[in-house]
Amino acid sequence: MYETILVPTDGSDPASRAVEHALELATRYDADVHALYCVETNRYGQPALSSSELVLDNLEDRGSTILAGIEDRAAEIGIETSQTVCRGRPWEEVHRAAAEIDADVIVIGYQGQGHSRTNRIGSVAERILRTPDRPVLTV
Repeated sequence: MYETILVPTDGSDPASRAVEHALELATRYDADVHALYCVETNRYGQPALSSSELVLDNLEDRGSTILAGIEDRAAEIGIETSQTVCRGRPWEEVHRAAAEIDADVIVIGYQGQGHSRTNRIGSVAERILRTPDRPVLTV
């Protein structure tokens, strides 16, 4: 049913649950998992050599650390993963990445770390759900 699974993450608890679910699906369907961490540049802009650039670099480092943890977790259960850290608008980058890898499904947490209201879908998840070109599973 699934051969390629895209799981965007920001390291939040809902995103971590989505990662676990994606890994379970990958185990069940012998699928490939691609993990994506996107630094939201519209919040900081895309500057050259400024303090904002340092913030973006730190966020990229954080994303690399999160993705390395996913890779380690996947390796524990025998699943190979690929990882990408990117910059842009997360919902756009998720759709771009899904198209690029021809993902059969996007597995995403229902809200991310920037969301403080419980039982409400986050803005990134909502935008991905509003513009689907493939199945999206929220966890």
